[in-house]
This record gives sequence, structure tokens and C-alpha cells, in this order.
Amino acid sequence: QVQLVESGGGLVETGGSLSLSCVASASIASISSMGWYRQVPGKQRELVARITTGSKIKWYANFVKGRFAISGDDAKNTVTLQMNSLKVEDTGVYYCQMMRGQSTYWGQGTQVTVSS
Repeated sequence: QVQLVESGGGLVETGGSLSLSCVASASIASISSMGWYRQVPGKQRELVARITTGSKIKWYANFVKGRFAISGDDAKNTVTLQMNSLKVEDTGVYYCQMMRGQSTYWGQGTQVTVSS
């Protein structure tokens, strides 16, 4: 079982920045990919960004392109989501996800609130 622990959420004004971190209890160097999802009440969880830990290929949802950046540090088993130019609609609970073979793991989530 892999544990994922997110941190870095909080309250920020529109246009501000936050950096979310996800620390895994196991090495991320040999897994398939890691991603960040977000969820707001009444809506499905949606993928925000993903990184393949081997080739470091990155994917972003259209609504965050140019504003968010995902990165991975294999030595620290950490994936970071740098969020800039935040908007009110970015508010939600952000979850870290790891895909390893046939298994999927989730963190407990961290709240991001963007005020107008």
C-alpha cells in the first residue's frame, strides 16, 4: 500500500499563487504516472495535470494551461503542482493520484480556496 500526503493548500486571492506538494511513501521513479485532480461539491473529480515519472511527459487540462506547472522529484518521491494566476473557479479540494501498474492510489486531499 502506498501512502500519498498532500500539503500546500490554503486561501489565496485571485491572481495569487500556491504550490501543492504530494509526498509518496514509495519510490515514484518506477511507477507509471502521478497526477493532480480537483473536486468541487456536486461535481465529478477532474484531472488537472499529470506527469509520467519516467519520461517526465506532462499533460495539462485546458483550463490550467499556461498557469499551472507539474514537476516531479524522484529523489524526494515528491510531485509538485505550482499554481499561478489563480482564479475563483480554481477553488476545490485537490487530490494527488499515483498510478502504478494496475493499482491506483489517492491522497486525502488539500483544500484550495481562491477569493475574489
